[in-house]
Amino acid sequence: MTAGVYHFSMEQGSTFSRSITYKNSSGDAIDLSGYTARMQLRKNIEDAAPLIELTTENGRIAITGSTGTIVLTISAADTASLNPVEGVYDLELVSGSTIEKLIAGTFTIKREVTR
Repeated sequence: MTAGVYHFSMEQGSTFSRSITYKNSSGDAIDLSGYTARMQLRKNIEDAAPLIELTTENGRIAITGSTGTIVLTISAADTASLNPVEGVYDLELVSGSTIEKLIAGTFTIKREVTR
C-alpha cells in the first residue's frame, strides 16, 4: 500500500495533537494491537538528525489497537524548543520485522507571537 500524503502545521509553544484512524478500503478500522509506531520530523530529508522524534516508546505516539487509532502528541514545552521551519516527515507502523509507511509529507512550525 502506498503511504498517504498529509501536510500539517503546528504552533511553536502550543501542544500539537493529531489523531489518525487507519482503515481498510471498506472503511473498517484496522486492528493495530501489538504494533508500535515511529515518526521523525526533519528540515531536509538528508539531515542526519531529526528535529524531533515521536515513538510509542517515548510516549509521543499512542496506539489504540482495535480501533485503529494513532494519536501523535508534542508537548507545548517541546514545540517551544523548535525553531519555525518547514520540513518533511513520515510515520511508520512496525509489527515484528514488518514496517509500513502509513503517511508522509511536509510540516510547518509557525513562530509563537505571545511569549
